[in-house]
Amino acid sequence: MEIRQVDISHKEVVRREAIAKGFIKLKPETLQRIRSGEIEKGDPLQVARLAGINAAKLTSLLLPLCHPLKLEHVGIDAEVREDGIEVTARVIAIEKTGVEMEALVSVAIALLNIWDVVKAYEKDEQGQYPETVITDIRVIEKRKEKP
Repeated sequence: MEIRQVDISHKEVVRREAIAKGFIKLKPETLQRIRSGEIEKGDPLQVARLAGINAAKLTSLLLPLCHPLKLEHVGIDAEVREDGIEVTARVIAIEKTGVEMEALVSVAIALLNIWDVVKAYEKDEQGQYPETVITDIRVIEKRKEKP
């Protein structure tokens, strides 16, 4: 079977929303540095928010079968938890197709940016990351309704 983008020309334009979440487990020492503002590269939560917003807008370039969408809103929440950071993305568009891939890409890229900003504190003596892990990237909710 030949690879192709799905034809959505027959679909109705409706308001679409998707919420996705993910988690990055970090060392307690790293989390303390984040809480006290001692990360050399800057605030990883702010970097995650900016990167997540940008990633949602670039989804169709990263996933070649996704349609380019005009996004109405991308909201990123990054919250420090007891053992890591949870990222939530909420994406809204008035389009013919859903925005769940944009929400998922947004979360994944936000989490990777957190890793990048704190990686110096997560490495062990051999330069490895034995405790750092990104998990549970998933769609929490998706809705569609006529505008």
